[in-house]
Amino acid sequence: MSHPLLWTRLDCVCLEKTRVYLERSKSSPISLSLDGNYLPLLDPFFKLNPDIIGRLKSMHIDTSMRGLDTIAARLSRPAPLLEVLSIYGCYDPLASTFLNGDISSLRKLHLDRINTELPWRNMKNLTSFKLIYTVPISVGQFLDFFETAPRLRKIHLSPMVTISGAQRGRSVPLACLEKIYTYGHPSSLLFDHLLVPVGARARIQADLPSPHPPRFLSNLMNLSNFTAIKLDGGTSSVLFSGPNGKVEVVFRVNGTCSMLGFLAHLDTSQTERLEIEFGNSPPGDSLYRALLPMKDLRTLALTRCEDPHNFVRALHPDINSSGIVVCPNLETLIVEFGGKFGINDVAGVTAARASRGAKLKTVRIVPWRKAVGSRLGMLVLKGNALHVKPRRDQQ
Repeated sequence: MSHPLLWTRLDCVCLEKTRVYLERSKSSPISLSLDGNYLPLLDPFFKLNPDIIGRLKSMHIDTSMRGLDTIAARLSRPAPLLEVLSIYGCYDPLASTFLNGDISSLRKLHLDRINTELPWRNMKNLTSFKLIYTVPISVGQFLDFFETAPRLRKIHLSPMVTISGAQRGRSVPLACLEKIYTYGHPSSLLFDHLLVPVGARARIQADLPSPHPPRFLSNLMNLSNFTAIKLDGGTSSVLFSGPNGKVEVVFRVNGTCSMLGFLAHLDTSQTERLEIEFGNSPPGDSLYRALLPMKDLRTLALTRCEDPHNFVRALHPDINSSGIVVCPNLETLIVEFGGKFGINDVAGVTAARASRGAKLKTVRIVPWRKAVGSRLGMLVLKGNALHVKPRRDQQ
């Protein structure tokens, strides 16, 4: 009873309990949790809030429809000690007069299903920002907000409407950023104006196909020196990994061909590993053009692809008249769960590559159903790769 820090977490559900906690916490900063679904107008919160607001260190509000208006009306005074504010609503609007319009002390601001125009400025202490919203917020409103939050490390946005309102020539650096995730509608227009530093992990929504390279590519310092690419047709995403961090680009238009075309805008010469999962069967020429720049590719992994033969044939030196060996440093070919698969096709590719000095070290085949091929095909395959690893029941 004599230790104030033990009495600093309030839920305001009982008048006597609230009074006891306020008395025993003395002048210590307090954490307040409010459930608007069970907060009638006669609740002790509305009677004692003048004593509470100035001592708030963290506040979590869980409210029903229109409940936030009632609570916010009682929270119109400054809260100079507030570091954490989390509000879970039902697409309620958040008034600009909330906490007297000054939340500059915040380090963490999470607004889940809250509609706001981001009116706050001087967010110099903010390090974590999460926003799920349904009303339009323009690029300019986001940039105004981010410009006043130079210490932001984590950003999570879930727009339910398309971000619009490009501002030509304007960009905002996010020097301290570690993670920026966006979910929902395409957000590439916003990334056209954000400078994402080396080492940050980013997730972006974009539209494809596009006649021009997306503008945001030049703003992502991570999209350089990446060594691994994972192309996932199931989620329509491309994940880039490397010493500079990770960037995931999610496309609204599905199709492996479109995602391979996106790679043409990037320098893939240092890519060492390419994974293609749930890939459909793009034309052979598009696969050839995508693989040709990958001089340092060591591993090609195909998982659950509809027709892995197209991907494998793109490695055949005879696919073009010049006889160029695509991915000359390729060492490992992995085909997993690729449906009915022909061993002879792989054997032909490995033999042609070996004859040109590009012998594979490992070929691993795990067919979804049955690997079809002659005994001679398997012998050719084993003769042109150092290690052949078929599934045990296919040996």
